[in-house]
Amino acid sequence: MIKLPKESGLNVVPFIDIMLVLLAIVLSISTFIAHGQIKVDLPKSDNAPSISNDNKDKLIIAIDAKNTFYANDKEIDIKDLEYEINKLSKDTLVELKTDKNSKFDSFVQVINLLKNKEHQNFQIITEQSR
Repeated sequence: MIKLPKESGLNVVPFIDIMLVLLAIVLSISTFIAHGQIKVDLPKSDNAPSISNDNKDKLIIAIDAKNTFYANDKEIDIKDLEYEINKLSKDTLVELKTDKNSKFDSFVQVINLLKNKEHQNFQIITEQSR
């Protein structure tokens, strides 16, 4: 027969160690996800538009420095972007964010797609110069 000490209980120290490690992992991943947006170095302007977050019905088009197109933070090619623009209603706001190091041709392609659709409710997002 094995005798156990009178005060034998569950040792929770290893459990607390594991929980602290998991907490550190969750916090570091959530910080990455919060800042994991597409990196676009916007051109500077004295008249940068104010970005409203209250409009649910909008399409955000971004072009990064490598001339990759994104629609609402998802990578997309130009044909699929054309499809997305064609299914927009006339009053849907389109925000265009173009990296200052991207080709001007990429910007013109998006503007051309908007013109073909006769979509005029768009704004070009720039960074406020200081």
